[in-house]
Amino acid sequence: MKPAYRFNPAFQTPQGSPIRELFKYTMQAGMISFAGGYPSPALFDADALAQSGAAVLRESPTACLQYGATEGTAALTEALRTLTQARTGGKVAAENLLVTTGSQQAFELLLRVLVGPGDCVAIERPAYPAAIQALRLANADMLEIPSDDDGMDTQALEQLLLAGARPKLLYVVPTFANPTGATLPLARRRHLLELAVRYQMLVIEDDPYGELRFAGAPQPLLLEVAATVPGGADWLIYLSSLSKIVAPGLRIGWMCGPAEILRRAVIAKQTGDLCTAPWMQLAAARYLSDGCLARHLPTIIATYKERCETMLHALQACFGEDLEVTVPQGGMFVWARWRDGTEAAALLQQAVLENVMYVPGGAFYASAADPARLRLSFATASPEEITTGMTRLQTAHEKLKSKSQH
Repeated sequence: MKPAYRFNPAFQTPQGSPIRELFKYTMQAGMISFAGGYPSPALFDADALAQSGAAVLRESPTACLQYGATEGTAALTEALRTLTQARTGGKVAAENLLVTTGSQQAFELLLRVLVGPGDCVAIERPAYPAAIQALRLANADMLEIPSDDDGMDTQALEQLLLAGARPKLLYVVPTFANPTGATLPLARRRHLLELAVRYQMLVIEDDPYGELRFAGAPQPLLLEVAATVPGGADWLIYLSSLSKIVAPGLRIGWMCGPAEILRRAVIAKQTGDLCTAPWMQLAAARYLSDGCLARHLPTIIATYKERCETMLHALQACFGEDLEVTVPQGGMFVWARWRDGTEAAALLQQAVLENVMYVPGGAFYASAADPARLRLSFATASPEEITTGMTRLQTAHEKLKSKSQH
């Protein structure tokens, strides 16, 4: 007899990450993947990280190998405060910063502290899939806010609020959004924070890609804009991570926000992992304080700029007007939509046979997905691989169209 385990209702029929489900295809020999939002391994500053890790272990073996404070080591807290202040030009107090095991943990801690079953949380449409997954498991009600080439439509948000919607939280990636690559203009950033204050809605700004700008004019972080909106700082939590700009294997993220919220997040973190790995924290602190990131970041940006331009050129050459493409100013992704009736999920099955893959757009919608949408990451593949991969995708597209005509 099969055992009848009594699961939490949220885990009775859980949905796994739609992008992680594609990982098995990356093991296929010769596969060129435009799917995962992974940084390029060729850009890992491995020697400098190894030197940083070895130095702190040699100098402070007990601090590296023993449990640490849940809030984060003093060295990393100071290094991340310095990094955040450089991004905003403002001050960040120690009690307003919490080190986390990646920014995804920071988001999950906020859900545990602030969201109960049935609470309303506003997200972009389309949105980051792991955020959608976490909200589903929290049994939150998701309110999808339309977006365009300039990111979340804050006028549409205001209309929903005027009509009676009352989200407790709003999650947004305002700079180089995943999947669209869009950047929220300053006017919308200010409008969003004004709405947050007026309707007492906590805004979670997720900023994993903001330093990866290779075109266009920089926009201030919501964290910076909040200082100019009366009451704005009370209704903003800033999340960031070293995953996309240093290495995801470090598992280093952080959040900045009101101390009252962070104190509760610390308690929630104590019941999870107790503390983020101290050795990795101290290695990251040394890497940052020695100026390694500042020296290496221009190489990362230049590489992603070349790869993005290669992908945009190849998409135009292979598909022309059949494919509508959103041109990003930074980040890791190109967001596209088939104009010729192609369904991205169906094309993926043919593409895998041609040894190329991407993520169909359905992964990025909480409801009523657009079947013609797809996301392609240019971060991991070399320019030569991008060109080859696009030729393979063109072959897959032609074969799928031929099948549909017979």
